[in-house]
Formats: sequence, C-alpha cells, structure tokens
Amino acid sequence: MKKQYIILALMLVSCQFINAQFTLDGEFRPRTEYRNGFGNLITDGTDAGFGISTRVRLNTSYMTDNYWFYVSLQDVMVWGENRQILPYDQNNSFAVFQAWAELKLGENTSTRIGRQVLSYDDQRILGGLDWAQQGRNHDAALLKHVKGNFMLDFALAFNQDYSNPTGFQSVGTAYNTTGYFSYKTMQMLYMKQKWDKITGSLLLLNNGFQEYDVNNAADGVSNLQTLGTHLNYKEGKIGLAANAYLQTGKRQGKVDVKGAYLLGLDATYKVTSKLSLGLGVEAISGNDGGVGETGAFFPLYGTNHKFNGFMDYFYVGNHANSIGLVDFHVSANISLNKSSSLMVKALNFRGEQALASGEKSLGTEVDLVYKKKFKGYALVLGYSQMFASDGMYELKGIAKTAAAGTQNWAWAMLVIKPKFLTGK
Repeated sequence: MKKQYIILALMLVSCQFINAQFTLDGEFRPRTEYRNGFGNLITDGTDAGFGISTRVRLNTSYMTDNYWFYVSLQDVMVWGENRQILPYDQNNSFAVFQAWAELKLGENTSTRIGRQVLSYDDQRILGGLDWAQQGRNHDAALLKHVKGNFMLDFALAFNQDYSNPTGFQSVGTAYNTTGYFSYKTMQMLYMKQKWDKITGSLLLLNNGFQEYDVNNAADGVSNLQTLGTHLNYKEGKIGLAANAYLQTGKRQGKVDVKGAYLLGLDATYKVTSKLSLGLGVEAISGNDGGVGETGAFFPLYGTNHKFNGFMDYFYVGNHANSIGLVDFHVSANISLNKSSSLMVKALNFRGEQALASGEKSLGTEVDLVYKKKFKGYALVLGYSQMFASDGMYELKGIAKTAAAGTQNWAWAMLVIKPKFLTGK
C-alpha cells in the first residue's frame, strides 16, 4: 500500500514539473590572490598577502504561468579559516544570497518580493557586485513593467534588524545596522527606453539612513537622493556610453550634500573582429571642505570594482568623502582565439580637487585580464600594477620613502557553473 502512495506522490510531482519549469544549478568559484598593494599602498618590508577563497552557490528556480520562485544559497570559504574538526563555520559566511517570488499581475506587469539583486545599465549606481565573493543584494519589493522597448521598475524597502527581540513592538523601529551606506528605507524608480541606435535610462533613488542623537537614541532619518541618466549609442563599429548623475539631500551623519556629481563618457571602436579599442574619462566630485556639508559624490550600490582600476583604490569601502577623482583610461580587448581573450587597460588618476599640498596627480594603474574557456568551466587570470604619484602617497597617508617600490596584485580564478536539472 505504501508503494502505491509513493507512486501516486511521484506522479503528482511529475505533473507539477510538466506544467512548470524547474531548474537547479550551481557555481564553484575558487580564487587565489597575491596582494602587494591591493586597496592601499603597502609599506616597504611588509609581507604581501596571499590567500584562497571559494564561493559556492546552489540556485533553484521554479516557474509557473502565475509566479516565479527563486532561491540562491551561498557560502564563502577562506581556506584554513576553520580549525580542524570544528563543528560549525567560524566565519559564519553561509547565507541566503537571493530568495524571492515574482507574481504575475498582468500581461506586462509583475512584482518581485524578497531578497534580490538590483542591477541596471553598466552597474555604476546599482549592481550585483559579482566580483566580490559575497556579492550584493537588497531586501525589497519591486514592481516591474515591460512593454515593447520600454521598461519601468519601482522598488521599495524598509529595513529592520530586530536586534531587540521585541524592539519593533516596544521601542520603535530604530535600525542599528551601519556601514557601507546601509539604508533603513529605499525608494527607487528606473525607466529605460530603447530606440534604433540609442538606449536611454533614468534613475531616481532615495536612501534613508538612521540617525542618532548624542545619547545614541534614534533621531530620525537622513535622506540622500541620487538621480541621473545612462545613455548608450551604437552605430556600426562605434559605440558610445555616457553617465550623468547628481546627489543631493543628506548622507549619514546629517551631512548636507550639495553639488555632488558623477560624469562619464566612454567610446569603443571595433578595429577588427578580434580587436576592440576603448577610450574614456570619468569625473567624480570631491569634498569642498565646508563645515557640515560636502560636495563629494559616492556611487553607492554599484559594482565599483568594475570602475577606477581593479586594484580598488577608490570607492570600494574607501574614498567616501575625499578629493573626488578624475579617471582617464584607454583599453584594448583582444580575442586570441575562439576560447580565449585578453583585456589590457591603463588608467591615469587625478584628484577632482587638490590635496593640502596643492597636488592633484595620483598615479597610473595598468590592468591585465586573461580568460580561457574550457569544456564546462573557465579560467580567469589577472595582474594589476599601480605606479603611484606623490599625490597618492599623500592621499593614503604613507610617506613615499616608507612605501614599497612595487605595488601590485595578481589573481587566478576558476569558474564552474554546473546545471544539475533543467526544466522544459
């Protein structure tokens, strides 16, 4: 009798899969890094860092005519972080990276609710930060509308940490999570329109940050607004991309933000089927030195590793209220064969404003990335070197005579993305 029940249950499950699309896939991504000046100048005589981390993800998706359910589980493991036979993960890095349900509201409209990645355009302001092993996500409700070449997304978020088990019932809704522009509230409107050769988008983003008084009691919310546009143009072998964003309102600490901007322009030219060249500039405003106010722009929740050099000297957990940045860059993307490519990029950095000494020049960085695809997996290698100018030593607070003669970073990453089950 039990066998009959089991067979019946399997038949019911099979019927569900027939009428729905179910997928199960994963990712295994170990990365080795040699850090000899990554993120900051290293001093002479200091040993370079060397380590290996692995990201493991298991993703499951279940889609029907009426809803879509998605869960992504991940763990980031640094080799050797746990002592032998430790019964728990000492780093506590296991997490639900994404968990959301998308409900169909109409032919062109749906809503996605839960933990999700918000990634738009070139990921300058909102991106998934896939380079970081932990990635970036948001807990939000997202209304999505797509019709033809037009799309509109509207997101809302209200964050709470419940550090006090009864806090939201007895002492209000103070949000105690801080750092890295962690917000209490968020409202976002994104619109994009595609034409024949041009794609244009508009982003309106408001982030509310919890504030505290001198007694460390919750004292309202500071709201920071970011608004701007991303434009793309493509005609034959030529491509152009532009960013223009402004920030106003108040950032964390009740600091008034006035006249903060980010402007960028990039051009690409496809010389041959195997060679593309790039040229661009980006200017990000810096702090004007006023008391209780700033003119410094920060790109907030973008994939900042993608911009301003891969060595992460700017806007990756740093440079948040500094002299700004002007970044001139040239690049070449070379297709070596059907399965491998090489990217070469050189970037020259200057402060948008001068340092105390009057110096603006910060230095030059060179980035190399080699990719090789194999059957079922890929290998990615990278090397970067910073050629610091006098201004960089001043900016980072390290005397030139005390800094190491070579500031570089090298890494190797294996990427395997198996597909365990695929639906119809």
